[in-house]
Amino acid sequence: MRNQFEKQLQQLNEDLISMGALCKEAVADAMTALLYSDKQARQKAFLTEYEIDHKERDIESLCMKLLLQQQPVARDLRNISAALKMISDMERIGDQASDIADITKYLENSELTQHVHIQQMAEAAMGMLTDSIEAFVKKDLLLARKVMKQDDVVDELFNQVKSELITAIAEESDQGEICIDMVMVAKYFERIADHVVNIAEWVEYSVTGEHKAHE
Repeated sequence: MRNQFEKQLQQLNEDLISMGALCKEAVADAMTALLYSDKQARQKAFLTEYEIDHKERDIESLCMKLLLQQQPVARDLRNISAALKMISDMERIGDQASDIADITKYLENSELTQHVHIQQMAEAAMGMLTDSIEAFVKKDLLLARKVMKQDDVVDELFNQVKSELITAIAEESDQGEICIDMVMVAKYFERIADHVVNIAEWVEYSVTGEHKAHE
């Protein structure tokens, strides 16, 4: 019975890695759609968001099986509970990548996308996501806490983007609408990083049994 349980736990880890990879893919495609007015990448972000939703349901089902059909000990129970919380945050990351992709329709060929720190925000958020999933699989507390600290980098980039866009509006008042759309894109990336921090906090919980929100 325990062998079967261990196999299902391994499947849970693999599914979480797969869902994390899909989230990275959705964010990367949204970024490509933004920077290069790439309609194919935009559509791919929408499709990947659908896959993320499907993966969330699969993982929920597996977690319910583990909880109801097995008798998990305390550490296993923490892992399963953390996984359920993590997939909720990953699903939101998929939603926000799709929202970014949707906004790119209004930013096609805008030079502003090349002159603000949006790309750095996206790359930082994707790096945090990669590390948070790795931290979960390896039960690496140091890596999880590194992810939490990296959120400050994304927040600082968000402030730089806002400052640059304010300057752009001052210099070219007819760019107002585009600048507002760009601020929305930046805000979505900032929220993605926040969800990644949540994932890292649940990694910490799965290892220590304590959950605390980090400022």
